[in-house]
Amino acid sequence: MIIVPIGYSTPALFDISTVSGGTPYGASTLAGGDGSRQPDARELSIAQHQGQYVAQLAVKLFK
Repeated sequence: MIIVPIGYSTPALFDISTVSGGTPYGASTLAGGDGSRQPDARELSIAQHQGQYVAQLAVKLFK
């Protein structure tokens, strides 16, 4: 198994204007105790970036 952290490879991680998930280790989201909070646009963009980042690395590994 290979762990692929995204580091600081996306500008969305530098946005501290709101409280939200997302770390250099990968995509995440913050949810209330009742699960009512859904991922916001910033968190979704980090998740999309991580998916693309992992896919690009997988292509390089299996060439």
